[in-house]
Amino acid sequence: MRAFRLFLLGLLSTASLAAIGCHDAPGKPGPEPEVPRPDRVLDFATLYQENCIACHGNNQHRGPAITIANPVYLAVAGESNIENVLNHGVPGGLMPAFGQVGGGMLTEQQVEVLAKGLITTWGKPGVLDGLNAPTYKAMLKPDPAAGQKVFVTYCAHCHGDNGQGADVVGALFDPAFLDLISDQNLRSIVIAGHSSDMPNFHEQDPDHPLTDQNITDVVAWVASHRSTSSLAAASAPVPESNTPHAASTKVKHEPSSVR
Repeated sequence: MRAFRLFLLGLLSTASLAAIGCHDAPGKPGPEPEVPRPDRVLDFATLYQENCIACHGNNQHRGPAITIANPVYLAVAGESNIENVLNHGVPGGLMPAFGQVGGGMLTEQQVEVLAKGLITTWGKPGVLDGLNAPTYKAMLKPDPAAGQKVFVTYCAHCHGDNGQGADVVGALFDPAFLDLISDQNLRSIVIAGHSSDMPNFHEQDPDHPLTDQNITDVVAWVASHRSTSSLAAASAPVPESNTPHAASTKVKHEPSSVR
């Protein structure tokens, strides 16, 4: 009888220890929320924080690249072009492809969430109403010589007559800068402005905003100062999307020539 009791006591002790051990077994999920797989994350704020904010900043902090929290940029680019850049990156620039279709990590659905979220979060409906807005991509034949005149009229106050820099900003034609920036990026900055207090295409002179031709020409003139070894890469076109121009606008001003 005594042996039987000892047997039962040992059995209960073993079961208790096993139960305690299983409770803290290695690999057992804890009480914290389950961490989703990276390709299952569909929250815009999380995707932007993890993939975009380091370069593009947000509406409070600047990044080294163009600020995406820019209603003019978002209106001109539009959702389709933004998806295209997210998927394929910018040839000749520093932005890589983020979509799986271009060799990145983001799924098609995640790219769509980012593109929609950018416009929903920082877009401003009607921001281009009444303006003869330019297209996102250059569609006109460039004239670099005419672009120099545009530069002197609209840009020299800050950048110097020949891009040598002035009291406000440094040299625009710095070889390292031009080697790192693509023609499309230059165009986007001229259109949408820059977080460093550079005005957009219509802010500096609302009565005579830059026209699509003006912008195409001045980008061509600036790009002509790029080193020969970098010209091909920087001027390489972004893979086509369905919409070269995303903004629906009403014409207010007739296209103006350089004064």
